[in-house]
Amino acid sequence: MIATTVLVVAGTYLLMIAAFYLARFRWFHIPVMISIVLFDLSMPFYLYATGDWYRRLIEHEEIFSFLIWMHVGLVITLYALYFLQVVTARKIIKGDVEGRADHRGQAKAILLVRGLVLLTAALLVEPEAVQ
Repeated sequence: MIATTVLVVAGTYLLMIAAFYLARFRWFHIPVMISIVLFDLSMPFYLYATGDWYRRLIEHEEIFSFLIWMHVGLVITLYALYFLQVVTARKIIKGDVEGRADHRGQAKAILLVRGLVLLTAALLVEPEAVQ
């Protein structure tokens, strides 16, 4: 199950990079980005539903781990960037071409932060859970 999750997340990251470089093809870019944002927003619910978080965070005292808090901070940063990205995308769709530079800059930040989120998530995988 962990391997499948890793493959899906890595695939979505590669798809996001492709959509970034193919932004001029709106028929591809917009649905892919919306799908990935929705995927990322639903991931915490999936992880909550499939994990034993009380044992891991409370009994094993991982709640005090810097890596956990760094990962949470990066996820919050990613969600904030997604919000700003949606705001600028709506401006571009309405015809405001001045928002393009902001949208592209935010997209670069999202690619960087999402990569760091995936990296910290990979570091947080329990070794005994991998089979």
